Amino acid sequence: MKHPLMLIVLAIALLLAACGGPLPTEPATPSAPPVEIEIVTPPATQPAAPLSTVEPIPLTVMTHDSFAISESVLADFEQAHNIKVTFLASGDTGSALNKAILAKDAPFADVFYGVDNTFLSRALEAGIFEPYDSPALAEILAEFRLDPQNRALPVDYGDVCINYDKAFFAKNQLPVPQTLEDLTKPEYKGLLVVENPATSSPGLAFLMATVAHFGDPGYLDYWRALRQNEVVVVNDWNTAYYTNFSGSSGRGPQPMVVSYATSPAAEVIFSETPLEEAPTASIVGPQTCFRQIEFVGILKGTQQRAAAERWVDFMLSLPFQEDLPLQMFVLPVHPMATLPDAFYQYNVYPDEPATLPPEVIAANRERWIQEWTEVVLR
Repeated sequence: MKHPLMLIVLAIALLLAACGGPLPTEPATPSAPPVEIEIVTPPATQPAAPLSTVEPIPLTVMTHDSFAISESVLADFEQAHNIKVTFLASGDTGSALNKAILAKDAPFADVFYGVDNTFLSRALEAGIFEPYDSPALAEILAEFRLDPQNRALPVDYGDVCINYDKAFFAKNQLPVPQTLEDLTKPEYKGLLVVENPATSSPGLAFLMATVAHFGDPGYLDYWRALRQNEVVVVNDWNTAYYTNFSGSSGRGPQPMVVSYATSPAAEVIFSETPLEEAPTASIVGPQTCFRQIEFVGILKGTQQRAAAERWVDFMLSLPFQEDLPLQMFVLPVHPMATLPDAFYQYNVYPDEPATLPPEVIAANRERWIQEWTEVVLR
């Protein structure tokens, strides 16, 4: 008889043997190859790309120091044409033109604005401009288009006149001169300041007015009479207007100055205290003022011809033409441009401004300046 413990061990062994055998099942299906899953990480959020990623075209515009434009008007032009404009202020008109001529073989600008009809012939003879028949010229009056080849295109004009201090004449019960001849009378002795025509654009324009009115060489006799009457001469308009002229500062010794027909409106607009009327006015009798026209031209050798053309078109367009009166106190050449109210309220414009043909100026300008210098300054 077997031991009970042995019977238990034997029973367990038999049970384990039975469990370890193969089960009656279907053959196993071979495993499919593993599926490769690509995990894509979404990119970080980026700002929206601009509509145009092209860099703005650089354009350099050379100007005289009096050039100005509203920031919003400039920004509209730059955005519309994808052009970035840099302005190169180069002194008064004469100085700026001299710099442009000296650099004509290697110009440091694409466009030059500010040469006027007193210097136009010099610019054209020097050959610094490329012709451009802007479609905008169709809107401009023929009287302003002085270059048939369209190398210099008119932008604005102004009348160089004698401005006077109204308070001075009222206080001294002195009648305001009405003609150039009146200025030689003893009662106006030492009361007029003018700019040197060799160094100042308005000074040169006033010299041209005397040539147009008195003829050549009659203008020299007139200047001899002015010198005898103690006319005061300074080098530039800023000195004449802001230092010598009593009408601007109230402290200058001369109540008359060679300036512009638009200066009275500027006095009101820039006054620190509100004014109901302009403290100055202009003498606008026949041929007492000289009409000055300013031009723009594409400089020969520019590498940005297309952009330069767009800028010239822009200067002749209404947005720029209507902006320039309050920026530079000149008048637009576009006949449809609207002037600010102050230009109607405070300014008086000459009906018969003096003019000279560009070819006459070209042939005689340097001689006139030299003769004037001999008579007035020596």
